Amino acid sequence: MNRTTKMKKYPPSIWMIAIFTCLLIGCSRDSSGPLDLKLDVGAHSLHLVCVGQGSPTVVLDTGSGETYESWQSIIDGIAKETRVCAYDRAGYGQSEPGPLPRDSGRETEELALLLNKAGIKGPYILVGHSLGGLNMQVFAGKYPDQVAGMLLLDPPPLEWLSGGSFPELREMFLQQAEALQSQSAAARSSKDPQARTQANFLAMVASEMTEMFTGSIQQAVGIKSFGDIPLTVIASTQVNPNFGDSAQAYQSFWIEQSKELAKKSTRGKFLLAKGSSHHIHRDAPQLVLDALREMIQK
Repeated sequence: MNRTTKMKKYPPSIWMIAIFTCLLIGCSRDSSGPLDLKLDVGAHSLHLVCVGQGSPTVVLDTGSGETYESWQSIIDGIAKETRVCAYDRAGYGQSEPGPLPRDSGRETEELALLLNKAGIKGPYILVGHSLGGLNMQVFAGKYPDQVAGMLLLDPPPLEWLSGGSFPELREMFLQQAEALQSQSAAARSSKDPQARTQANFLAMVASEMTEMFTGSIQQAVGIKSFGDIPLTVIASTQVNPNFGDSAQAYQSFWIEQSKELAKKSTRGKFLLAKGSSHHIHRDAPQLVLDALREMIQK
């Protein structure tokens, strides 16, 4: 037998008052439970996912070309300890493409606005892999009072990004960025909606790669110290064969630069992910989780 549940009827004036009040003072968003939503950050919307409960909130930023799902093992582990949020930068995953250029300053401002609109209050423990690690440094420089700690996984060496070392690898990355721009332009002319989506994604990645060596690095090198913010930098050990004859020397340089970066905080710490590739959060998730748990307990 079918049963129909009757909703209690209220006078139209009650609904109008509720709507007007919402518009006037803003309706509160319950940010304590799981979130999976897209929010407007100006010219575009960004996708945000949050799970777990507790404070401080852990905020994750990916490396180049990866969606928030690359963090899944870390999300699953840390959600048992505290609240954890991950998002897709502009043009990635479910996020819409954003205005160019895609430098760290712009991306961190968008992240701060996204968290604010979602009702996710700081201070945060910032976690960034590769390019995401560069972004998180800029975030900490902009909003130090909102940072409870920072964990950086294989962030690119600032001296290299500045053009001081291994110029041949710098040129290789810039050429890759140009190739992605060309692929984006070709895909943009397609009538296939999926191809146009891919075109936007490629354009975002290409701009981020270019900005690493221009705008983003200028924003990062201006940060001389992170004060007493708890900071842990983890470096990988596997040599990248794509770097050719420079691979071994570059890996050693990367590790030494990571050690120097950890010294930017009076509470800095350096760890080596032995046997790990550049994707430390996938190859050595337990090391990452342990470092995060230690930071959460501080």
